[in-house]
Parts: sequence; structure tokens; C-alpha cells
Amino acid sequence: MKKNLYTHEIELKNLKIRNRPREEFRKLLEKVMYRGYEVEQLADGRKIVITKPGGKFVYGKVKREDFMVWVYNPIDSTLWLISHKDIYSDLEEKGKVNHEETIKTIDALKEVFNGKEPDDVLKTTSLISLRGEPPEVLLKAYKWIWGQEDCNYPEGEGREMSMKRIRELRERLRGD
Repeated sequence: MKKNLYTHEIELKNLKIRNRPREEFRKLLEKVMYRGYEVEQLADGRKIVITKPGGKFVYGKVKREDFMVWVYNPIDSTLWLISHKDIYSDLEEKGKVNHEETIKTIDALKEVFNGKEPDDVLKTTSLISLRGEPPEVLLKAYKWIWGQEDCNYPEGEGREMSMKRIRELRERLRGD
């Protein structure tokens, strides 16, 4: 019986690299480009992209539904693997500058959490970024991070795990 056998469609791109001595071969392999999907445009020219598979393993098996969420800057080709911690820290920093604006950003995140498109939220809500990432980045990245969590934990809390902490932050900001 074969281990680590998966059934899943895959998009392939041809890649031909002739074998060479170890160091030459390694250097050529390191130049192989990442492959991903452009899923959101950002006003500052960056993009939200996902790469699949994401590499998550559970009980020794890769989660075939998993993917990674990145903020890609085509100007300098940087890929930032944005995380729950990054977004939460950004919100905390925003909260140190302006509670009300941070609460507005959290309320906008709740709308995305509940299924509204980030661009639709941004059209109806004026969000100001006084520190850190523009709120647009947080909304568009979290749309995909929450989707990833829902895929990885379909029977569990999924997106609720991170939103619970964000709600608690909102309550602390309201209390101050």
C-alpha cells in the first residue's frame, strides 16, 4: 500500500533542468520560481497571493486543502507570509494610537468574517491607517486566511479561533 497518496487536480508547468554536479544543480533548482494564485489587488500595488499546497501536516499526512497566504510586492519581488499574529499585533499597535479608528477596522473585519467582500466593505466604510498596514491589507489577507482555516478545520472552530481574540481586543479598546 502506498503512503502519502493524494487525489487532487494539479496545474502543471513544464520545467526542464538537466542533471549536473551537486552545486550546479542546487543553484539551478534554487532559481525555480514560486507558483501561486493572485487573489486580491491592493491600492498600493501589492497583491494578496496564495500558494497551494501550504505544507500543513496532520498525523503525518499533508492537508491537501491547505494553502499559504502572502502579501506580494511585485516591485521588489518580496513575499510576506502574513499571519494571525502579524494582523493581531498590527491591530494592537493601531489601538495604541486611536481606539475609535481601530474599532472601525475591527468592525470591518467582522463584516469580512461574516462573508462580505473586502472591497464592498471598503466602499462603505472610511478606514484610516494611522500606524502599520493599511486596513485594506488586513481585510483582504484575512478573507483568505479565514478561508484557509475553514479548509484546515472544517469540523472545528476554523476562523472563529482568530476572530475571538480580535473581538476581545475590541472590547478592551472600548473599555479604555
